[in-house]
Amino acid sequence: MEEYSYFDEDPKKGWGFILAFAALMLFTIMGLGIDVDEYLQHEFLQIPRWYFFVIFSIDVLMMIGLVLMFFYRKIGIFMFPALLVLHFFMHNYYLSTFLYTDVTNLFLFTGFGMLAIIPKWKFFR
Repeated sequence: MEEYSYFDEDPKKGWGFILAFAALMLFTIMGLGIDVDEYLQHEFLQIPRWYFFVIFSIDVLMMIGLVLMFFYRKIGIFMFPALLVLHFFMHNYYLSTFLYTDVTNLFLFTGFGMLAIIPKWKFFR
């Protein structure tokens, strides 16, 4: 029996992959910008300093997850959405802020997964 594949067989990154990656990185950097803005106002908003060590660590790990995805590493695919949800819940629980950048990033990741990750899954190590 012959196996049919509807996906692209080429490991080369196309424009869709690169643009989706750029959009994810853009919204991740926007989330980092929000965190920096909150850090600059932490005394006025009465946010504990330990919170920023944790949230900036999550931001950096999210970016590392994206870079790992770009270089076809499966760990990045699992790492990025888990950290993104953690980032969202930390803002929601500790600061009572609903970050639309995180929600948009999650929807972008879902679209990125359907259009760029799943067709190239066999190239991920």
